[in-house]
Amino acid sequence: MCLAVPSKIVSINNQLSVVDVMGVRREISLLLMPEAVSVGDYVLIHAGFAIQRVDETAAMETLRFFNEAGALNNEVG
Repeated sequence: MCLAVPSKIVSINNQLSVVDVMGVRREISLLLMPEAVSVGDYVLIHAGFAIQRVDETAAMETLRFFNEAGALNNEVG
C-alpha cells in the first residue's frame, strides 16, 4: 500500500522544491508533476516526488485525519 502525504510548497528552484508537512520541511522533486505548481500550492508527495496538486481544503482535511489517527495510535500503543 502506498501513502501520499499532502505538503505545502514553500520554495521552488527549477525542478526541486522545499515542502512543509506538519512543520517538517524536506526537499522533493517536481519532475513527475503533470502541471505547473507555485509556492503556496499543496501537492501529494510519494517517494520524494510531487505527483499531484490538491486543493487546500482537501489537504487540510487529510492532514487533520493523519493527526487524529496519530493521536488514536498513541492512546492505543
